[in-house]
Amino acid sequence: MLEPAQENPFPDSHVLGEGPEPHPQLQPVLGLIGRWHGQGSGEYPTLEHGFRYEQEITFSHDGRPFLCYESRAWLIDESGVALRPAGREAGWWRILPDASIEVTLAHPTGIVETYVGHASGTEIEMATETVALTPRAKQVTGMRRRYALQDGELTIVQEMAAVGQPMQHHLQARLRPRKG
Repeated sequence: MLEPAQENPFPDSHVLGEGPEPHPQLQPVLGLIGRWHGQGSGEYPTLEHGFRYEQEITFSHDGRPFLCYESRAWLIDESGVALRPAGREAGWWRILPDASIEVTLAHPTGIVETYVGHASGTEIEMATETVALTPRAKQVTGMRRRYALQDGELTIVQEMAAVGQPMQHHLQARLRPRKG
């Protein structure tokens, strides 16, 4: 007979001051830890129209020098009514002693990206090092992301090179902390 499973003794925390102490290497990205929610807009030359979306992001840690990252988005109409699920991704942000960052992200659409970047002050910039695709995934060849913390808001700007198009603006969102 199996013993009852014990509760995870090393849970992630998305609230500073609760759970494990953040690893000292997380210092450059401590402001990201938490749950974020907000709205954004997107466009791309292959789309007939631009679009609006809402997004939730969670950054958590377990005391080691990396962040667990999860993002979910859904399309909204002009009045903010939810239309359908949109982008979703999950992965890990590894913070190195010199504040450089290595990121791995996986998407349910068959795309896996690795990024390299750097945290400096209230900004983080990163670009893809590699993009791996399953046989039927959209042909994405590169991404760039910029995260900026200012006045309690997280701004995210994303550029993309895909389906024969060069690197160019794709998404921009403003998120605020969400309690709980």
